[in-house]
This record gives sequence, structure tokens and C-alpha cells, in this order.
Amino acid sequence: MPSGFYLLIAAQFVSALADNALLILAAALLQEQGFAPWWAPMLKFSFTISYVLLAPFMGPFADAVPKTKLMIWMNGLKTIGVLLMFTAIHPVLAYAVVGVGAAAYAPAKYGLITEWVPARLLVRANGWIEISVVLAALSGTVLGGFLASAWYASTPFAMQIGAVIGPVLQGLGLPLVSKLLASLVLVVVLYGVAALLQSGVRTGVVTYPPTSFQVSALVRDFAAANRRLWRDPEGGLTLTVTTLFWGVGATVQFAVLRWAKDVLQLPMDGAAYLQAVVAIGVVMGAGLAGAWVALGAAWRVLPAGVLLGLMISGAALTTGLPTTLPALSLLGVVGGILVVPMNALLQHRGHQLLTAGRSIAVQGFNENLSILVMLGAYAACLALDWPIVPMLVVFGLLVALAMAAIIWAHAQQRPKPSV
Repeated sequence: MPSGFYLLIAAQFVSALADNALLILAAALLQEQGFAPWWAPMLKFSFTISYVLLAPFMGPFADAVPKTKLMIWMNGLKTIGVLLMFTAIHPVLAYAVVGVGAAAYAPAKYGLITEWVPARLLVRANGWIEISVVLAALSGTVLGGFLASAWYASTPFAMQIGAVIGPVLQGLGLPLVSKLLASLVLVVVLYGVAALLQSGVRTGVVTYPPTSFQVSALVRDFAAANRRLWRDPEGGLTLTVTTLFWGVGATVQFAVLRWAKDVLQLPMDGAAYLQAVVAIGVVMGAGLAGAWVALGAAWRVLPAGVLLGLMISGAALTTGLPTTLPALSLLGVVGGILVVPMNALLQHRGHQLLTAGRSIAVQGFNENLSILVMLGAYAACLALDWPIVPMLVVFGLLVALAMAAIIWAHAQQRPKPSV
């Protein structure tokens, strides 16, 4: 791999680790402050909406400035989002600020990868990226569950930090009274470590022509780029699959929390550990895909999407940890096998058709729009008090049907053998 690749992976791992730990802490903060359960998926909604609204601007911005510096700046913005949680501001709004930082971080990170790595190594590079992203989700979820637990809040370390930070916050007019004070401080430290690691990463090797930052021009340019990628046979196929996958993944992430509480009677930290089981599986699947699937054969993993939907339905019907743990782990493996080749092929084709930053911005726009729609529908179902098990069974079947339709459409587009 190119020089600096693994340092970039380490920096983005620490930043994503903090993002995921903060998500669990923010959900615990909502619970502590007495908000209704449907507010929890709104955290992810507020985080994700920046990817959609800012997509026309973030791609050209990532191409116009040094990508390494941009990632350092965005870790600083994420820190501001954490500090806002010390105030009386709603946790959902504070987490939205973190989402703005993540929305700018993504095209810079993936843009560097597509500029550095040759096409023959893109699947392997994406395997590393997805492994680091999922390991960050895994570790962050476990860390967040641990930091949100009553046991950690009662440790001398946490109580000492709270005793020091509490008066400081009150003196600054930020009177947050919460057992999570010490935990939020540790998240701030993580963002600082990520920025420090990022400072050692070399910047990109590609210089793009100057871009007009007039809003109307950027919106038109983004709309044209979006159409171009969707209308391309390879680009449209991979964009459809990754868009569906990330919407499903975000919904399952929150559904597991509710399902674990209702079916297995687990507390927040225990439910967060079940999310970690899924993440372990995704890491395994991503590693297998990175080692065994060539870029030109990426479409061969499409049937894994049908299996993924069926496994969501099956996992929802389990009733005890002896069956739940392997079911969730296998669910993650299938997801990792599906997404890594599709993501690599999409990045490769997007970089051919567009610039690195623009292709990632288009990808992020569509994938995160899917997350918003699916999380909004899931929150509405929770607000209507629909039972979680039938909801997940139906959801999984719909995913399987959608992937079957994608496979059928792809088969129609492939050239027929001559007789």
C-alpha cells in the first residue's frame, strides 16, 4: 500500500471510534433526560442529514483544499459538537454538529484513497477501510456501552473527572448535571488523538482545476454528477446496492437496541454489545471479500444481499443468546462480503467518471438519503408502537425482495452470449 495509507486508516479509526461511542452516550443522555424512545434513531438522522444537504458542496471543497488539513479541521468541529452536549442544547442538535464534521471528513478520506491506490488494489484498500470502519463501530459501541454503564459512572476515575469538570462547566455557564460527564470528556480526548494522527498523513497527489463556489453552480454540477453516476451501468448498479445496504445497516443498528431490550430484556450496555457482535461479523466478511474478490468480479457477490435480508428476518425470531449471537455474527459476515466489493467498484467507476471528491460526495448523498428515509420510517413505526419482532421480519423480507429485483435487473443489462 502507498506510504501513509495505514496512518490514515489509524486516524480515521480513532475518529470513527469517537463518533460511535458518542452515539451510544447521546442515546443514554436522551434516556437520562426522559425523552421518548423514538428520539434515539433521530440521533442518527441528525448526524446523517448533513451528508445529504451538504453533498453538493463537500465534494468540490474536499478537492479544493488539502485533504489532510480538512480532516484535522473536521475533528475540531466534532469536538465542538461534544462540548455542546455540556450545555442545555438538545443532544440531537449537538450530535448534528458532529455529523457536519463527518460529512466533510468522508470525501477527504475516500478521496485520498482513490488518489493514492491503483485500481488493482482498490478492493484490498476498501477491505482495510471497511474493516477499520466496522472495528471502529464495534469498539465504539462497546466503549459507549461501557462508558454509559452505571458501573463505570461509580468508578473513582469517573467520579474524580466529574468532580473536576462539573465546577468548571458551572463556572462557564454550562450546568450539565449527568453521570456521563467523564465519558464525554474522554470522547473529546479521542478526537484530539485522531487529529494528531492525521497531522502525519501526507496530502493528495492530484491537483484539480479551480472550481467556482457559487451555490447555484455547485448544485447544478452536483446534480449532473449524480445523474451521470446513476446512468452508468456499473455506477448505477453499485450505487443501488450500497444505497440500500447503508440504509438497512443504520436501521438494524437501532432496531437491535430496541429488540434486545424487548425480547432479551437487556440494558443499554448489553444491547450495545449485541451491536458489536454484528460488527465482528462484518469485519470477518470484509476481510474475506478483500482477500478473495477481484474488482472485475464484484457483481458475483450480489446474491449475498438476498441472504442478508432473509437473515435479518431469521435473527429477529431468535429468543435467546445461544441462537442470537451466531445469527447476528453471520448476518454481519454476509453484509461485509456484500458491501466491500460493491464499494470498491463504485469508487473505481466514480473516479473514472468524476473527480475523487465529487464521486464520494454523490455516493454519500445517496447512501445517507437512504439512511434518513429508513430511519424516519423506523422512528414512525416506534412512535406508532409497532411490535419490534414483526417489524424486523417484514423489513428483512422486503430487503431480500429488493436485492432479488436488483439481481434480475442486472441480469437483463448484461450482454447475452452469442449463439
